[in-house]
Amino acid sequence: MISQIFILSSKGDNLLYKDFRGEAGSDVQSIFYEKVTALAGDQPPVVMSYKDLHFVHVRHGGSYWVVTTTADASPFTIIDFLNRLAALVKDYCGSLSEKSLQMNFALIYELLDEVVDYGYIQTTSSDVLKNFIQTEAVSSKPFSLFDLSNVGLFGAETQQSKVAPSSAATRPIQSSRDQGGKSEIFVDVIERMSVVIGSNGVLMKADVEGEIKVKCYMPSCSEMRIGLNEEFSIGKSQLRGYGAAVRVDACSFNQAVRLDEFESHRILRLCPSQGEQTVMQYQLSDDLPSAPPFRLYPTIERDSGGRLMMYLKLRCDLPPKSAAINVSATIPVPKGSVSLSQELSHTSSAEMKQQSRAIEWKIPHFSGGTQLSALFTLEVPGLSSASLLEVGPVALSFELPKLTVTGLQIRFLRLSPVQPGPSQRWVRYVTHTDSYTIRI
Repeated sequence: MISQIFILSSKGDNLLYKDFRGEAGSDVQSIFYEKVTALAGDQPPVVMSYKDLHFVHVRHGGSYWVVTTTADASPFTIIDFLNRLAALVKDYCGSLSEKSLQMNFALIYELLDEVVDYGYIQTTSSDVLKNFIQTEAVSSKPFSLFDLSNVGLFGAETQQSKVAPSSAATRPIQSSRDQGGKSEIFVDVIERMSVVIGSNGVLMKADVEGEIKVKCYMPSCSEMRIGLNEEFSIGKSQLRGYGAAVRVDACSFNQAVRLDEFESHRILRLCPSQGEQTVMQYQLSDDLPSAPPFRLYPTIERDSGGRLMMYLKLRCDLPPKSAAINVSATIPVPKGSVSLSQELSHTSSAEMKQQSRAIEWKIPHFSGGTQLSALFTLEVPGLSSASLLEVGPVALSFELPKLTVTGLQIRFLRLSPVQPGPSQRWVRYVTHTDSYTIRI
């Protein structure tokens, strides 16, 4: 049973507040923010208590989404509800940014009136709610499919060499009525990798978590069929097809997915609802079908002047036609480092962060099959052999657009019945890092 729902910005500003039962005072927002900011660390507990009041919160878009309750409600149920509510607001408003929430407060209040009745959850289905929600969303940025200046993370080439802007799937689901009934559907294959490479260059750990997401702007679509690689295998013993196997250790499916053609033809069938939903999740542990995307070759020594010299060669082992973007390497340095001089490849930049005691080396675009180098010279008072042990490990972060590490591909995307009028179907791939550590 829910007493109140409110949303606070990262600075504690009130973005939305609704009281369903009048069981708590109006000062709960300031009480919650004082408690959550007084805690040490970046991850405060999801559930907190104050007298007879319980706070359950999640974070989305940098904001705090909070439910208060005086009953002994299941925190897992409330957490699931808050995540579903955030996904619903994202579907209707286009994004969960602070600006978007402020511009669409009337729409969000209307959603809450339909979703929760006197503290009891009714529904979070966008298909059900679209029959009752009348307020139009206000987009924080006008959307144009032909504005190719915004191509970024998800820029994807189609057979006709068309490109979908990265912002194309972040508009409100109702905005299709404002664009002449434009029908579009986006299928995103998103992978996150965690890698640890030893100081000898041996791969010590490699985990990949992936998901297939669908965001639908179709006014009506009875069924969608998604064809995966015919060689897609689950587990080490299940090998299929004649080509290179695409293997994962485990996968799970949305309850709306029908799997009657999955075993024989690797086809997923579902009736997509408007908005975003995760169709499939999968995991691959302690194995990569190809070499890790990056290798580092470090040389660390003390020069005749007592300065610390680090010569780093970073090699990108992606295919020549692929590239990594937003590459950042964080190199911890010894305590007391006072100054930094550098010699870098012309496409990169670096600076020393005194607070975190690390050098941050940034590379906007890194083509596959190439190598970049950096020479860092540090002034470290009292430099000793023990100080050299404080260097590293190196943490990399990057994004790989139009590429999946596992090799999972969408073979085809078919809709039935055939949609009247023009429609667009976009398939997009991206891999990014959860953690990528190289010991030196």
